[in-house]
Amino acid sequence: MDLSLVLASVLAIIVGGGVGFFVRHAMAMTELRKRQGRADEIINKAKEDANDIKYKARKEAKEIAQEERDKAENEIKKRQNDLRNLEKDLAKREVTLEQKSEQSEKEVQRLKQQEENLEDKRKKIEAEIDRYKSKQTDLANRLSEVSGMSREAAKAELMQAMNDDAKADFAKVYQRLEEEAREGAERNSKKIMSMAIQRFAGEYVAEQTIGSVELPSDDVKGRLIGREGRNIRAFEQICGVDLIIDDTPEMVVISSFNVVRREIAKMTIEKLIADGRIHPAKIEEFYEKSKSEFDRQLRELGEKAQMEIGVHGIHPEILKLVGALNWRTSYTQNQYQHAIESSFLCGTMAAELGLNVKQARRAGLLHDVGKVLDAAAEGSHAVIGANFLKKYGEAPDIVHAVRAHHDDEKPETILAHLVAAADALSGARPGARKAMMESYVSRLSDIEKIVMDFEGVSSCYAISGGREVRVFVENEKVNDERVSVLARDISKKIESDMSYPGNIKVIVLREIKAVGIAR
Repeated sequence: MDLSLVLASVLAIIVGGGVGFFVRHAMAMTELRKRQGRADEIINKAKEDANDIKYKARKEAKEIAQEERDKAENEIKKRQNDLRNLEKDLAKREVTLEQKSEQSEKEVQRLKQQEENLEDKRKKIEAEIDRYKSKQTDLANRLSEVSGMSREAAKAELMQAMNDDAKADFAKVYQRLEEEAREGAERNSKKIMSMAIQRFAGEYVAEQTIGSVELPSDDVKGRLIGREGRNIRAFEQICGVDLIIDDTPEMVVISSFNVVRREIAKMTIEKLIADGRIHPAKIEEFYEKSKSEFDRQLRELGEKAQMEIGVHGIHPEILKLVGALNWRTSYTQNQYQHAIESSFLCGTMAAELGLNVKQARRAGLLHDVGKVLDAAAEGSHAVIGANFLKKYGEAPDIVHAVRAHHDDEKPETILAHLVAAADALSGARPGARKAMMESYVSRLSDIEKIVMDFEGVSSCYAISGGREVRVFVENEKVNDERVSVLARDISKKIESDMSYPGNIKVIVLREIKAVGIAR
């Protein structure tokens, strides 16, 4: 191998290695400078971040310090306000105590003054008594001197004169009391008379006290009258009704306040017309048949009502009265439906109270049977009905409930109160009883107008269809003793100035409100 060639190769290797070294060194230096730059950047960024963190930390520390300072200031202000309020309360209490102390002193002074005044009055009265005795003695002495009587005789004469004066004063008082008693008796008599009229006919309108019967021809009218009026007289005597035969074509009118008699009379005329033979014997025969048929009809209605409300064992005579209620009305409300409705209402309320539901329904059904009994019986329909139920073996609780449902007897059982409530609910519910809207509104307005004319009344409300009026009074003008007097005066004023069915209850309410503050 050629030496020069070898040397050239070695030289090339040496040169190549040197060049490679320098190239790698340059590259390493370049990389070193890059890394040094990145390191500087990281350091600078770290310094910036550190500065930011330091700034935020200082800022947060200032904010925390400010918040703590504000909290401390608020707490200080709150405590200062509390202290000021406490000082104000203490000052108010001091003033109140001073005022109370002054009032107590004034009260003590007033009481002392009253004692002194009473003592002065007592002394004056004693002095007046002494003066009167002295005058009496002087008068007796003068009478004795003038008349020549002894002192005892003069004294006796004086006592007689005083006794005569006292009798004269008593006569005046007695006359006043007698006038008041006479007025009271007159009011009671009017009340009794109005009750009797209501029992007999007050709850009927003209259309409900008469019944008409159509005739096939006007010739029947003459046959009903009979020769010299014997048929019509016999008919009226047997049936107990009035038969009105006038110019109305093909019609006669039966008039009676007793619905049962009227219906039996109507059935009797229809049978007479169908038979064609009209004379007293046939009238009596058909009357007995009609009476028997009508009694059967009444029992059927009573049994129907008994089945409807779910009770049993009611006496047949009582069931006849229940059925007769179908021909009885009160302010146009059918009393048969009213009895059934009251029965269900009474049973519903008894169920809510955990009482005997069947007993309550029974009492509600029977509470008005006295309305269809003979008007000749004494007492209100509640008393008459209760006596009739007692006669036919109804339980004492039911008899008492019927008797007490209109306050003829003081209610002593829950059942009695339930029957009264059911009766009022059935009669007062909307649509139960017909009335002219104008007269209804007018009655309410008149009641409220009368009440508002009394001194001390602040407001009043007529409720329950005008059957009750609630009166609110000013407690400064009306004291507790005046409340009952005002209620009586209002009742008397309504009685004298108004005309209305039933009763109106006046309730006067006086409210006293006291306020206390616990600190």
